[in-house]
Amino acid sequence: MSRFDEEAKDWDTPESQERAENIADAIKAHIPLSKEMSAFEYGCGTGQLSFELRDEIGSITLADSSTGMLDVLRDKIKAESAEDMTPVKLDLTKDPLPSEQFDLVYTMMTLHHIPDTQLILNQFHELLNPGGYLCVADLDKEDGSFHGHDVDDVHKGFDREDLARLVEKQGFTDISFKTAYRMEKEINEQGETKIFPVFLMVAQKE
Repeated sequence: MSRFDEEAKDWDTPESQERAENIADAIKAHIPLSKEMSAFEYGCGTGQLSFELRDEIGSITLADSSTGMLDVLRDKIKAESAEDMTPVKLDLTKDPLPSEQFDLVYTMMTLHHIPDTQLILNQFHELLNPGGYLCVADLDKEDGSFHGHDVDDVHKGFDREDLARLVEKQGFTDISFKTAYRMEKEINEQGETKIFPVFLMVAQKE
């Protein structure tokens, strides 16, 4: 069982919900969403971001590699009678790509958990229809205190210019960044907290 499986039942906190709301607002402000758009969320967790966006877009495929997260998500979909939302167990770093393509691909606080950034950006590019949009919300470059200095299997956030170059290399254009949220997090046993900015990057497939 992964850490995410274990944490799934307690994942939806007021703080994580506020983060999802702010990132959803930033996406709405940057992209001309419509009910004709098909969407794909990667690393969806319990679907907080998709539930914030679902009134603005059409069908949503929600993918995650955590069984525990998907179990919680299925319960939420059932409770909301959200027939436009389809959960899928998927690891894009190992599994074949879905056969369909989408108008919008988005991910929240997932990219820093994926070792090969270039690979996953290429997968996102393949998943998009021509002219489709990619939205990535993640941490600005930080000193390692977000997950703890003893955690070495994650990126310590991203430098915006470096990430933009990688995204452009995969065939995306109109790349832009904005700070979508500032997240306060406890960083040690003494209860010290630190503010971590979360950016929203928007790009478009040529």
